[in-house]
Amino acid sequence: MHLLVIVVLALTGVAAFGIAPDAARDLPPVRVVTRALPTPEAVPVAGNPGPFWREERVRRGDTIGSLLARTGVDDPAALAFLSTHPEARPLYQLRPGRPVQVATDEAGSLLALRFRTADGERLSVAREAGALVAARAPGIENVRLALKAGEINTSLFGAADAIGLPDAVTLALAELFAGDIDFLQDLRFGDRFSVLYEARYVDGEAVGTGRIVAAEFENRGQRLSAFLWRDADGQDAWYTHDGRSTRRAFLRSPMEFSRMTSGFSLARFHPILQTWRAHRGVDYGAPSGTPVRATADGVVTLAGRKGGYGNVVVLRHTGAYSTLYAHLSRFPSGLRQGARVRQGDTIGYVGATGWATGPHLHYEFRVNDEPRNPLTVALPTAGPMPAETREAFFAHIGPIAQQLAFARELPVSRFASAD
Repeated sequence: MHLLVIVVLALTGVAAFGIAPDAARDLPPVRVVTRALPTPEAVPVAGNPGPFWREERVRRGDTIGSLLARTGVDDPAALAFLSTHPEARPLYQLRPGRPVQVATDEAGSLLALRFRTADGERLSVAREAGALVAARAPGIENVRLALKAGEINTSLFGAADAIGLPDAVTLALAELFAGDIDFLQDLRFGDRFSVLYEARYVDGEAVGTGRIVAAEFENRGQRLSAFLWRDADGQDAWYTHDGRSTRRAFLRSPMEFSRMTSGFSLARFHPILQTWRAHRGVDYGAPSGTPVRATADGVVTLAGRKGGYGNVVVLRHTGAYSTLYAHLSRFPSGLRQGARVRQGDTIGYVGATGWATGPHLHYEFRVNDEPRNPLTVALPTAGPMPAETREAFFAHIGPIAQQLAFARELPVSRFASAD
């Protein structure tokens, strides 16, 4: 595996799905510097200079003809070949941004063409004995490691965009620390993070991302860590630097994208009943139809209508714990009493059934059937790493931890990379 480690640290940084309090609004000053560079001297090449290679990227509205014209191809016979040959059919799917490499001679005749198809194959066209031949073969895929880091300034997605962190990695990062950080409420200006993740390439072109290999998140002065490790059963899991599972038995929030509209309280003015009464849960505002996820593994004890709760799901979890999700618009197919669900499974969709003035989710966390504040209650963790694998785990994460420490110590204005 070829490893490429890239470190990017940005001054404008990260907060996930909420806005960090007292976030800086002023942008740093920008200064444009222009310098005149000498024109390099052209040196004639003796003999046959060989084919002229040129790369173009597909533009919106492109046809095969317009794309080849920009690469300098003046070859009607080649255009006819590419338009009719079965092996060249992937060229009909011209997605904007995709590169095409073309080689021509001095007269503009097509000598060769290279193109990566939508399914990752390599389409090659070459002129052999005066005739064009097309073939497809699997692309050369490799995985590189990218390390990026930043500092919280406004929101997680805003900061992630500023340092070029892919959305899929940003979501995975927030999910990884969801048991310890409420990304709606807990982020603060000055929090820092770093993440080492897999970046997939085919024939040298980035095609997507893979798993998070390691990550750190410094929140309110507390440093959280996570390192990827494959368990004995072959499943990926993440553990802290001292071998504790990062996976909480419960997620802090039952939705990925939402905002808290009403907190846990012993005295709240009810907007429908017009009286003061206890509010023994947390309300999250979100558009109708937003997926609601189980905060822990459990068994469905109720999926139906229940008074002012409207459409409600109640889950029984290990030990004395249970959770309730109310005002749902509907349930996913197959969800019924006795069904087992896993943490993160969709168990319903936001609605406004029951006593609700608008679409939102009412979420309750209960211990021995007594409601507790889900934002402050101490959540149990998953089991620790087995003793027989701890030594191998610590040996594995040592070099990775050094990379995270390197990113942590660099000032936010620095950038470094290494093969």
